[in-house]
Amino acid sequence: MVHVSVKWGKQSHDVDVDTTMPGLVFKNQLYSLTGVPPDRQKIMVKGGMLQDDADLSKLNLKPKQKLMMMGTADKLPDAPTNAPVFMEDLPEEEQDVTGYAKYGAGLRNLGNTCYMNSTLQCLYKVPELRQSLAAYQAVAGPPDPAHKLTLATKELFGDLERSSQPVTPFGFLMQLREKYPQFAQQRNGLYMQQDAEECWTQLLYSLRERLKEAGGEGSDSVIQQLFGLGLHTRLLCAESEETIEEDSTVYELKCNITVDVNHLTEGIRLGLQDDREKNSEKLGRLALFAGSSAISRLPRYLTAQMVRFFYKVDTQQKAKILRKVVFPLVLDLYEFCTDEYKKALEGPRKAWQEAEDKRAGLEKAAKAKAKSAAKDDKAQANGAAKAEEAKPEGHANGSKADVEMKDAAEPSESTSADSEPYKGQLTGRYELTAVLTHKGRSADSGHYVSWAKQDDGQWLQFDDEEMIPRKEEEVIALSGGGDWHMAYLLLYRAVKA
Repeated sequence: MVHVSVKWGKQSHDVDVDTTMPGLVFKNQLYSLTGVPPDRQKIMVKGGMLQDDADLSKLNLKPKQKLMMMGTADKLPDAPTNAPVFMEDLPEEEQDVTGYAKYGAGLRNLGNTCYMNSTLQCLYKVPELRQSLAAYQAVAGPPDPAHKLTLATKELFGDLERSSQPVTPFGFLMQLREKYPQFAQQRNGLYMQQDAEECWTQLLYSLRERLKEAGGEGSDSVIQQLFGLGLHTRLLCAESEETIEEDSTVYELKCNITVDVNHLTEGIRLGLQDDREKNSEKLGRLALFAGSSAISRLPRYLTAQMVRFFYKVDTQQKAKILRKVVFPLVLDLYEFCTDEYKKALEGPRKAWQEAEDKRAGLEKAAKAKAKSAAKDDKAQANGAAKAEEAKPEGHANGSKADVEMKDAAEPSESTSADSEPYKGQLTGRYELTAVLTHKGRSADSGHYVSWAKQDDGQWLQFDDEEMIPRKEEEVIALSGGGDWHMAYLLLYRAVKA
């Protein structure tokens, strides 16, 4: 990155130039700052005008170097009025012809960036993260890469919320590559495909550094509150009978895949076994410790990684495990928790179950009541007709009073007093809200897309700039076993009491 100053008319803009990118990327940066489209920009550089395909690394740009740009900006839109605006009256690029703009927007692929696009679309489905980013402010002092990446994420999420057309994530990509140069790796002059899980992990790490809960610098990280999962690990050495207890925070559960793993929970159980070599004080040397972990704190959003990729020494690249591993729409992690945390979850779980039973009971009672009422109406009508036929001529209405029909008593809708203290607490259950999938045989190739459940229950597939409606059964079918898209990262949202 080279920090330069670009003068345009009376304005001057400070810009970080990624010299590994072509000239068009630099022009798009200036477009976002000045409103001058790239095709109208005339930027004076050594050797003449900057071309779209120019190799910026050959310009020998110096820090704080001043560049001159000429060009006319697009006309600004008129001030808003209270008059209604119809879609057909909007410019073509602003029209939502698909009807999916309420769900966000697609992201354009900038050359093997589907790993980044799919990660962003999944994380965009976390409203608490969007709110925290929207409230994020600039910091005093020189901006560090984590701060600039956080600001770029904030701006990009804002664009996704406002736009009805695919968004070009140039700014975000540049800040991602500045903070993590691994995502700028090239092969034969082209940017390489990267691992979506690594992008997910690195982005959350930067956001964890910057996003704090209300309360200032000493407060917990928003990312820790949303995604942080507490683990208590017990390590036992069979040789020395030593025991070590450890507590840690992780941001995803691993689903290890072997020939015996057919379901997500089986892989998670395997992933919580963590054997490792540690120094034994009794033996005075390294020894093998058998480790097993249990969950001591659950987050609001759970990330589960299908560990599908491993490194093959002979080919020197990541290979992929294609085995089918079924994942549920509702995941219950109670069995993986520590005994102490299980006790804390019992109250909320009971309250949630009571609420579910009550809801099911009310629905069942309503159906039974409607069925009974229809049957009574029919019987009453038949009885009245028969009684009318049986009456002798001139006979008055029967002296016996009509039987009064009463509705069956409905179950009480009042909430149990015992369940009130647990309202809003975690239950250990999670609902699937997004899936990041990979298609192909290697992490260094293939294609990533995301599948996200919207607030109205509609599933959408985000394939770079395309938004495709999907059915729930299509999402369930992403369990693997072939060359089709298969789940790599699963994002679950907590079910609360």
